[in-house]
Amino acid sequence: MTLVFTYALFALIAIIANIGVQAAVMRIYEGGLALELSVLSGTAAGLLVKYTLDKHYIFRFPTRDAVHSSKTFLLYTATGIITTLIFWGFEFGFQAIFQTNSMRYLGGIMGLSIGYVIKYQLDKRHVFR
Repeated sequence: MTLVFTYALFALIAIIANIGVQAAVMRIYEGGLALELSVLSGTAAGLLVKYTLDKHYIFRFPTRDAVHSSKTFLLYTATGIITTLIFWGFEFGFQAIFQTNSMRYLGGIMGLSIGYVIKYQLDKRHVFR
């Protein structure tokens, strides 16, 4: 039960990082492709936060050297492609339907939540073994 709580807490932290960076980018930059830039920036921030927390505290996965660490991160990123598509689908879907930032963020939070449940299983089986 502690693992479930910790994983959920770390998912929440990564969601806050993702949505927070998106909101910051939207405030700083209002030019062309601002929405896309904000989502990509938030995705990158959430990825880095979640990878670090998962690697060290959820899976307690030691890497042997920089090469092994890089390969582990790339594999973690690769397993995230499917879950990122879920997240983006919800976020851009809510944007298309509701046309507001707050509803887009809600869609993003929902997509991230679903994605992180799937991501745990992918990481457990394919990344941190």
